[in-house]
Amino acid sequence: MSLNPDQPLYAAREPIFPRRVHGFYRTLKWWVMAVTLGIYYLTPWIRWDRGPNLPDQAVLIDMAHRRFYFFWIEIWPHEFYFVAGLLIMAGLGLFLFTSALGRVWCGYTCPQTVWTDLFILVERWIEGDRNARVRLWNAKWSFRKWRLRITKWTVWLLIAVATGGAWVFYFADAPTLARDLVTLQAPPIAWMTIAVLTATTFIFGGFMREQVCNYMCPWPRIQAAMMDPDTLTVAYREWRGEPRGKKHENTTGDCIDCMACVNVCPAGIDIRDGQQMECITCALCIDACDDVMAKIGKPRGLIDYLALSDQEAEAQGQPPKPIWRHVFRFRTMLYTTLWALIGFGLVFALFIRADIEMTVSPVRNPTFVTLSDGTIRNIYDIRLLNKNGEDREFHLSLSSDEILRIDVEGTAQRSIVVPANETMLQRVYVSARPGDPAASMDRVDLRFWVEDLMSGERAYKDTIFNGRVR
Repeated sequence: MSLNPDQPLYAAREPIFPRRVHGFYRTLKWWVMAVTLGIYYLTPWIRWDRGPNLPDQAVLIDMAHRRFYFFWIEIWPHEFYFVAGLLIMAGLGLFLFTSALGRVWCGYTCPQTVWTDLFILVERWIEGDRNARVRLWNAKWSFRKWRLRITKWTVWLLIAVATGGAWVFYFADAPTLARDLVTLQAPPIAWMTIAVLTATTFIFGGFMREQVCNYMCPWPRIQAAMMDPDTLTVAYREWRGEPRGKKHENTTGDCIDCMACVNVCPAGIDIRDGQQMECITCALCIDACDDVMAKIGKPRGLIDYLALSDQEAEAQGQPPKPIWRHVFRFRTMLYTTLWALIGFGLVFALFIRADIEMTVSPVRNPTFVTLSDGTIRNIYDIRLLNKNGEDREFHLSLSSDEILRIDVEGTAQRSIVVPANETMLQRVYVSARPGDPAASMDRVDLRFWVEDLMSGERAYKDTIFNGRVR
């Protein structure tokens, strides 16, 4: 098979002009948009008092100090398993909702969908509804067309700038960074991040739209593995709608081929052609079709959330399965169980973690030192982590079946002060005097203890003492 050299390799994008629609799902999408955008834009400005030495921003990704704050929760770098667990839960949640309700994430809460909806709202507000936008698209360039386009692009750009600006506030104190941005004193990385997110939001939401979902996002190609005939998804009741025809024609189907479902679709597809990769199950076609059915005196639900397994039964006059049987089946219950187990595990780990963390690293080169009086000395590096918002004094001690002595480098005391929310590395010496059994033994088990003198909380680590074998 030979390719035609005059035929382009890639087809140009066909512009889509979704028509305004009213109904339950459109209202639900407005509420989801308002809530998600409100959370995104307002969260960095929520204050949370953690004490004098900690940031008072409720949600903060502190890259400089390698910490993540979420209200009363503080995640340190060595606790990244919490973040990994949340990501796994997010993935399982996506599998769960897709297996139960199809691409409900794509249709309602995906950032690409939310911002595209917002951009279409601006476009409709400035240029008019579908027919007006089609006429404007086909019209020659004129002063009016330039005016409308520049106005629309300007509003899009302002939304895109707000999007990029809101994101950087998650990585620094929001009021301080806002002041630095206004006075042009913000660091270059902040400006670069805002510029990149502004450009991507402006292009993806304004010009690429459904192409991002069709060509850039992998989920449309993965979703088929998550769905089965019992999945509730947006579908067309073909047995009821066909054969289709105009209202005045002598047809037996309820579909009057008004194209309302196609005209409101942000992906530009015809849901009557069956399940398609491009469908994001936004359900706007349901609102459009229900509106038409109400006007012509037909029952609603020609296009609806339904399981493909019910199509044949409905065509034969049998009632469909109850919704709960579609939602609660082996696959969804398995995803729910895994999701809940990971969630309970993370909560349990969060509540049992200590405010004191200690690591003990024996210095192995050499494994021991013999002093002039015959004393055997081992050296250890102890790392103490103070998770409190104030300086704390920690007392070091050890326990062993043999007689051993502990000394802290740099002080005659066995107590050290660790600054608030910092890690301190302290060198410690453990000695066995001549004649003590530990001095002549190959190894002795010992346990280092650390006690917070303010709270009384204790922690320990087990290690060994190396003696000189006679």
